[in-house]
Order: sequence, then structure tokens, then C-alpha cells
Amino acid sequence: MTTVSPHNARLTFRALEPVHGMIYFTPHGPDVYRELGITDPRMMYFASRSAALGPVPAEVTISTFFNFNPAVVGAVLPTAWDIASPAEILRARLEAVDRSLRQVWGEDISGAQVREAADLARQAAERACERPQGRPLFAAHAALPWPDEPHLVLWHAQSLLREFRGDGHVALLLTEGLSGIEALITHSGTGEIAPEVLRISRSWSEQDWAAGVNGLRERGWLVDDDIALSEHGKARRAAIESRTDELAVYPYEAIGDAGCERLRVLVAPLTIRVIEGDLGFPPQLSERYRQAIQAGSR
Repeated sequence: MTTVSPHNARLTFRALEPVHGMIYFTPHGPDVYRELGITDPRMMYFASRSAALGPVPAEVTISTFFNFNPAVVGAVLPTAWDIASPAEILRARLEAVDRSLRQVWGEDISGAQVREAADLARQAAERACERPQGRPLFAAHAALPWPDEPHLVLWHAQSLLREFRGDGHVALLLTEGLSGIEALITHSGTGEIAPEVLRISRSWSEQDWAAGVNGLRERGWLVDDDIALSEHGKARRAAIESRTDELAVYPYEAIGDAGCERLRVLVAPLTIRVIEGDLGFPPQLSERYRQAIQAGSR
């Protein structure tokens, strides 16, 4: 095992993230979930991502997903489990992944580039599996069987690395005393994503958002006349991000700095094809992904 810098680990994670992230936008997702009888887009998202936990009540998903409006989660769970079992939903999700990656990678789906990238990503993900403690959403996905085909291995590996990182991030948000909606507002305050995108995508009302903004202003996180972080807020948000990077290093130590750099080289052209492959990515998100890929290749 070798030491990997938090910066290098972050670059590697970001470079590969579109391979996992496409599952939330691809039209193949709704297609396979409708085959099971699930037609509500909100149910598709919450049921498919939390299916690894089993037929859990809404409260478990609310807890692990952290920043979504609890009322919206409660509107679709546990009702989803009466329509299709978690096992059926997981199989459908993997089918959507298979269809999507075959669409964008074509004949390269089982090529040497995908196989090598899958091997490196799996090494990192399997090391993460040595430390599931305190990471419930990651642990649930880590308990799933590994798929056989290289492109699905690559997707599953990145899914594990994503949830591993995400669970650590949620723990840090909690220690800062932030609620789910407050975490979103501070994220929007960085200027990285428009407030309305975060508010709408997580199903919060304008009234809920305004209340969260006011509360953060009172605590000194935001400037008085805008949804922008104050100097105090910038420092605390930067500390959260920095510590998130540190807590996410452990898996990548299995492949070292050289392995991280090699993985980024391998996946850069693959992820560009995912972004540009008609899988439904919003333009703003596509641009963020491109910037991350470019940063990782420099």
C-alpha cells in the first residue's frame, strides 16, 4: 500500500464519476423500471438507489440520503416495495447500466481499456470494503455481488467509491451542525451549482429554502444580502470539503498515485463518450464533468 494525496484521490474520483452518475439521467432507467410497474420518477430514484438496503422504511432512506425533502421520500417508500422487490429493482438498475454503456462505448465495451480501468477501480473499491463501519449506504452496496462483465465491474466499483465518499461527507455535514437543506444551501453558496437546481432536484419548497437561508445568515454562514457564503461560511465549507477528501483517500491507497493517474488516463476518453452519448446529462452538469476530466488529465 502507498500513500495517496487527498487531491489525487479527489481527481480520480471526479474523473470516473460520470460512469456512475449517468444512471440518474439515462432514459434506459425509466424504461427498465416501467417494466417492473414503477412509473413515478421519484420512486424510480429513491427505490433504485436504496434497494441495496433492502425493503427499508422511508426513514432509513431519508437518513442515508440526507438532503432530500423527507415528505417526498415518504410519498414513494415503502410503497415501491409493494410494486417490485429490491432484488428486482437492483437487477433492473444493472440492466439500465448495461444498455447505457453499450450505447456509448459500442465495440469497445469489452476492450483492453475498459478491462484495465475496471481492474484498477475494483482494487480501490475492494479496499474500501475493508472499512464499512460508519458508512451505511456504502456498506449496503458493498454487500451486493460483483457483476462479471468489465464495464459493469467498472460501474459497480465507482458506485461503491461514490457511496463511500458520500457517507463520509454526510458525517462531516452533521458534525458541522448542518441539516440536509442547509447543506444544500451552503453548497449553492459556493457558486458551483445554482440554488434553484439544488432546491428543485431535492424537492424543497421556496418557503423551506428561504427559512434555511435565514437560519444560516443568523449563524454567520451567509452574507446578509445574497445566497453567498460569508468568510466564515467559506472557511467552514472548505474545511468540510478538505476533510471529505482526506476520509476518501483510503480506497485509492490500494493502487497508489501511479494507479490513480493510470486510471484517469484510461477513463478520460470513456467518460467523455458517456457525457456526450445522449444519456440525458443536464448541460451544467456535463460541463462540470468535463472540467473535472480536464483537471485530472493535467
